[in-house]
Amino acid sequence: MSLARLNEPAPEFEAASTHGKIKLSDYKGKWVVLFSHPADFTPVCTTEFGGFAERTAEFEKRGVQLIGLSVDGVQSHIAWAQDIEQIFGHKVTFPIIADLDREVSNAYGMVQPGESSTNAVRAVFFIDDKGTLRAMIYYPLNVGRNMAEILRVVDALQTADANGVATPANWEPGKPVVVPPPANSNAVETQEEAKQKGYDYKRWYLRMKNL
Repeated sequence: MSLARLNEPAPEFEAASTHGKIKLSDYKGKWVVLFSHPADFTPVCTTEFGGFAERTAEFEKRGVQLIGLSVDGVQSHIAWAQDIEQIFGHKVTFPIIADLDREVSNAYGMVQPGESSTNAVRAVFFIDDKGTLRAMIYYPLNVGRNMAEILRVVDALQTADANGVATPANWEPGKPVVVPPPANSNAVETQEEAKQKGYDYKRWYLRMKNL
């Protein structure tokens, strides 16, 4: 397997999961959020999976397939998912990969020896509908993930793609986006020209607009 790198094809895999054998290519045409956790039946991971289960429908509205992963086996995943449903009242409907041989974990750099030499850390990989890896987030073992932030990154990537724009710091859906900077000096606009286009002009290289 090739290593995971931004804006390159996400490493293909075929792995056992709670939904049977799955391949990344099975989800071509959909966005995928692939996320790893250190171990089943652990406190922080349990709260995270409860969070993902609670917000699965929000990911599905965006055309996103969730896929979980750890180095535990399928039977452990199944029992743990039942536990999560009992604790949080939300069923885990997405597949959880049983990466016992660590093939997927190693291909995606989920095993970080400085943090753990055996378990996958808390990593999140955003893969677009063409199979390209668009973003990655890593967390240490003792910090749980924020589901709202993961959804926000999906929204930002999809908004940028659909509109040919960028998103500024702390952007959320409905807020102004960033217009691409001029390609050359001939394309530089005056403040008045930018305003005529409906832009909020900050500097010649920083112009915002509402979608």
